[in-house]
Amino acid sequence: MANWWAVRDREVAVLTLESIKFDHYRLHPGVERNTIDWGLPRTRLHIPAQYVKRQIMLRKAVLKYKPDIMISFIDITNIRMLFALVSTGIPCIVSERVDPRYHHIGISWSLARRLLYPFSNTLVVQTNSVTAWANRVVPRNKVRVIPNFVRTMPEPEEMIREEGRLNPFILTIGRLEKQKGHDLLIRAFACVDAKQKGWRLVILGEGPERSSLEKLAVNLGISDAVDMPGIVKEPAEWLHKARFFVLPSRYEGFPNALLEAMACGCAVIATDCPSGPAEIIRHNENGLLVPKDDVEALSAAMSRLMEDEGLRTRLGQKALNVRSRFSQATIMAQWDSLIDSVCISPE
Repeated sequence: MANWWAVRDREVAVLTLESIKFDHYRLHPGVERNTIDWGLPRTRLHIPAQYVKRQIMLRKAVLKYKPDIMISFIDITNIRMLFALVSTGIPCIVSERVDPRYHHIGISWSLARRLLYPFSNTLVVQTNSVTAWANRVVPRNKVRVIPNFVRTMPEPEEMIREEGRLNPFILTIGRLEKQKGHDLLIRAFACVDAKQKGWRLVILGEGPERSSLEKLAVNLGISDAVDMPGIVKEPAEWLHKARFFVLPSRYEGFPNALLEAMACGCAVIATDCPSGPAEIIRHNENGLLVPKDDVEALSAAMSRLMEDEGLRTRLGQKALNVRSRFSQATIMAQWDSLIDSVCISPE
């Protein structure tokens, strides 16, 4: 988003609460990059003072830039930002990036969200299914639905999805945490005897559940058929080689990994979880949807794609339509319209 605006003569800065060393994507040279050294409290007794100090740092960082508008992403960061902007007169759009009905942030943060979100100019959610929640938090006229766009995916240099000469593998991408349902996928992979049929499972991502997922694969006797390379620089290189992609999540926001898989022409399976997949996939047309937390249904869908090359090809070709449905130009036009409306009439 920042890069889009930078090449369209908007002055844009990116502020994060983590060091630049954690950056994964490359920013346009025209984007001003800022970060706050958040620090850690020395003891529990220092937590209140540290919180106040952090809020002051955040407020100073924003006021130094003097923006016409702030856009804040992710629940707790949104709360911090709204609190930091009190009495500044700076308009603020807050955006929820995961389904708040299932992603719990604790009683105190949830109460703070309820109290502070009404002071935002707009609350952006990513799917229609989340609007019912949003309408209970802020006035209806402050709610906007803007999904993610799919970035332009690198094209393969040659037709590498030649099924006869590649070791077949199933791919998923996502942070290694319970929300993403990788444990369900590993169990489903074992249920269909994929290892015995010469298939492999590749899980890209990193997170706190790595050791438990590795133990699960060992206990199921499939550890030598499950690869977990961690975070990779360009997932498209894997997506172009995968026979198909699976998103086994328990809940989502609007999954970029699923969009990118479809934009690469992968046949996809996704759980019909809240929220996102059902607003991207048309079942049996451009992908397959299965009930969430249902290993049996997931394994049946995987077996279906493993055995039917024609179905994989047909679904993959139809999946490419996300490139136009969720193009950057289409989605960023919605953001531009929202920003202009808030800047013209911030109240």
